[in-house]
Amino acid sequence: MNIFPGILLSALLACAFSAQAGVVVGGTRLIYDGGKKESSLSVSNPDKYPFLVQSWVETANGDSEKAPFMVTPPLFRLDGGQTNVLRIVRAGGSLPADKESLFWMNIKAIPSAEKTQNQNTLQIAVKTRIKLIYRPQGLKGVPEEQTEKLVWQRQGNRVMATNPTPFYMNFMEINVAGKPLQDVTYVAPGSSATFALPAGVSSGTLSWKIISDYGGIGSEHHHTL
Repeated sequence: MNIFPGILLSALLACAFSAQAGVVVGGTRLIYDGGKKESSLSVSNPDKYPFLVQSWVETANGDSEKAPFMVTPPLFRLDGGQTNVLRIVRAGGSLPADKESLFWMNIKAIPSAEKTQNQNTLQIAVKTRIKLIYRPQGLKGVPEEQTEKLVWQRQGNRVMATNPTPFYMNFMEINVAGKPLQDVTYVAPGSSATFALPAGVSSGTLSWKIISDYGGIGSEHHHTL
């Protein structure tokens, strides 16, 4: 008689796990207006359990170089059903005045470790990472107004996007001959980025959409590759 499945089922039933979903960040990206003293981002806890929330900013490469921004409060308790606002303040640093600069905003939610009789609780710390884009004071307009200036070229089995504008172009999608490119990201101002073409595709109509300052999807643009 095979009793192993029964033993396994009993063990699983005896060990009831529950996991918190984590906090909700009020945005998919943060545009820091260089003409203002600070920017802000809301953090909400829809759960009934409290969380410890830790926040910090990293450089685009995520290296040891310190990002010129500080977050307040950097560490706080967020009770269930509550919302708090993170203030992001520029703390020095020499940033270009004629183009945007990219950083990463990190928000880590650490659930409370409450002990419940005859129940094991699985505690999972969840980290949210969103783009923080610093837009200098003298830079007017938005990326959508200049995305048509992107220059597209084919390089072997890849397509290259060259960005002559001062804005980061964050792609929602890129298609060639009606087929989507995989793992599309962004192209920095004054730089180029390449993405792999779909198998069997070498030319045709290229279309793209970018993501707006507020996380929305922009209009579709076209170019002949």
